[in-house]
Amino acid sequence: MAEVPETRFAETSGGYIAYQVVGDGPVDILVAHTAAFPIDLMWEEPSLVRFLDRLSSFSRHVWFDPRGRGASDPAPQVEERLAETIADDMLALVDHLGWEQVAVVGDIPLPILFAASHPERTKALVLVNTGSRLVTRDGVVQRGDEITEQALRDWGTGGVWERANPTVAGDARLRRWLGRSQRLSNSRAEAAWRLPASLAIDLRPALPSVQAPTLFVCRQGLGRVLELAHDDAQQISGAKVVEVPGDDRLFFVGDAGPMLDAIEEFLTGQLPAHHSDRVLATVLFTDIVSSTEQAARVGDRRWKELLATHDALLGAELERFRGRMVKSTGDGALATFDGPGRAIRCACAIRDSVRPLGIDLRAGLHTGEIELRGDDVAGMAVHIGARVSALAGAGEVLVSSTVKDLVAGSGIEFEDRGERELKGVPGSWRLYAVAG
Repeated sequence: MAEVPETRFAETSGGYIAYQVVGDGPVDILVAHTAAFPIDLMWEEPSLVRFLDRLSSFSRHVWFDPRGRGASDPAPQVEERLAETIADDMLALVDHLGWEQVAVVGDIPLPILFAASHPERTKALVLVNTGSRLVTRDGVVQRGDEITEQALRDWGTGGVWERANPTVAGDARLRRWLGRSQRLSNSRAEAAWRLPASLAIDLRPALPSVQAPTLFVCRQGLGRVLELAHDDAQQISGAKVVEVPGDDRLFFVGDAGPMLDAIEEFLTGQLPAHHSDRVLATVLFTDIVSSTEQAARVGDRRWKELLATHDALLGAELERFRGRMVKSTGDGALATFDGPGRAIRCACAIRDSVRPLGIDLRAGLHTGEIELRGDDVAGMAVHIGARVSALAGAGEVLVSSTVKDLVAGSGIEFEDRGERELKGVPGSWRLYAVAG
């Protein structure tokens, strides 16, 4: 058994993240794991220790508690930004460790968002017994409320995990450990909002933007989960699926040997180099409504003063929400974000901050793959974002259906604006206005 590592803390802009670095192998791995256990209890479960030891034979791997779990600081529960919070924590931890590139391994969907948004930091992507969204063994995803209620009834007992892992059902010792892990990972109140938010995450729109070599490794008895892995792999260029024996959901129970063999072979082989001139991003366009008329009404001098104040307020909000200013469009701006939820909140904040100036703003957002051209950006996603913005009304933040799907479970509410034709873009697009 490897020596139990010390739990350390990475200081980030959002709070402290607890983490442990295990092993000293040649491959650097960032692990995003299920909420079944906090990192401080990993070393008390023999089957998990065996998994950690084997992983250490070919890698240096870091495990962490996302904010709101285990020893890490609380998550922003009021905003319920679950997907972006975990992706932010992953990037912050890699920066803290000084690792330029990592192989991202996870048994939850969130590594997909990290790999698509940060291709320059992602050496490879490995998804274990999961895909772009969470599904049950029989594929039922519509029963989110029922699944949450059942999980909360069993909270702190380990029962929910026992049902998902048939080969260890009846193992009283493991069930006690899983129950204790649940109690020390989240409070029941935290789980009450976190569980439905997790079930609502759907990262299918991000799959085509993943550039890193990708492996789906899944147990054959997991039914719809395995089907999902095959479906998702078709959306990522060059992705492969390896089926291994077993029907347990937790990666470390049952026979984990074939799974680890597949991961080791994939990560220690000659992974192809890839360029990061394409990246998944949320594009934000803002525009002052009736700017020509307003300039004529107040005069050139006053209008220049208003524009200067507008630019300063816009820049401050972009900095606050971690947006990147691409360029000014005269009476608006083009900016990009690595998280759609932040982009929406930034757009609303910009709109509200300039309103006291007598300026009405409209904004449009779309998430897709963009091309990086020096300081500028290009591609169909940029074109779509501009078209969406042009259809927004005064004071309205309008988003594409892609953006809406990616922030499912975030607590952001939308009003359906129906199907619209976007000039120069094939097909029709359903658009939504941010409510409130």
